Amino acid sequence: MNKKNKIMFFLITILAGFMLAIQFNTTHQENNVADGTSDLWELRQQYLSEKELETYFYQQIRQSEDKIAQYETERHNRNGQVLQETLNELEKEAGLKEISGPGIILSITPAYEYITPGQNDAYISPDVLRKLINELNMYGAKAISIADQRIISRTTIRNIQGVTKVDGYPLRKFPLEIKIIASDRETVKKLYNQMQISTVPDDFFIDNLKVSISEPQEEIIIPAYSSGLSVNHMQTVKEERK
Repeated sequence: MNKKNKIMFFLITILAGFMLAIQFNTTHQENNVADGTSDLWELRQQYLSEKELETYFYQQIRQSEDKIAQYETERHNRNGQVLQETLNELEKEAGLKEISGPGIILSITPAYEYITPGQNDAYISPDVLRKLINELNMYGAKAISIADQRIISRTTIRNIQGVTKVDGYPLRKFPLEIKIIASDRETVKKLYNQMQISTVPDDFFIDNLKVSISEPQEEIIIPAYSSGLSVNHMQTVKEERK
C-alpha cells in the first residue's frame, strides 16, 4: 500500500469512528429524551390519579355535609313538631282548646209542677254545682262545660247578687246543659251508671230543678275556655350550678 493509500485509509477510519461516535451520542440522547418523556408521562398520570382521588373525597365530604344538614333540619323540625304537639296537648288539658269525644249531657230544667204560688223560682245553687263537678271528676270526666262555659281548675262558681255565675257568666236560661266528656266509652258508661245512682239530682230537686241524663253519645263537643288567663306572680328560676 503506497503512502497515499495509507493516508486515505487513515482518513476513512477517522471519519467512520467520528460518525459512529455521533450516531452513539444521538441514540443516547434519544434514549434520554424517551426516558424523560416516559417519566413525565408517568408523573402526569400520577397527578391526574391524585386529582381524581381528591375530587372524589371532596364529593364524599359534600355529600356527608349535605346529609348532616338534612338530619339537623329534620331533627330541628321534628323537635318543633314535638314541642307543638306537646303544647297542643297541654292546652287541651288546661281547657284552652276545643275538645270532642264520647260523653253524656245533663239537662237541668225547673220543676214547675212542684213550684207553688208564692214560692221562689228555681235557683241553681253554686254549692250543688261544685258538688256535681267534683263527683264527675271523681268518676273520670275529662272535660266539663256548663252552659257552654268550659270548667277548668281556675273556674269560679259563686252567687253574685242572687245570681249564680260561672266565671262571671250568669246561669239564668233553661234548660241548662252540662256536657261531660270522658277519655273512652267505658269511662262514659261508668259516668252514666254512677249518675243514675247519684244523690246530686236530689240536691237539685230541693231547689225545684230536675236533672235528666242522656244516653252515652259517641261525640260531644266542649268549647275552649273563653275567659283570659293571666299570671300575676312569676319568678325566674335560677339554674342550679352543676
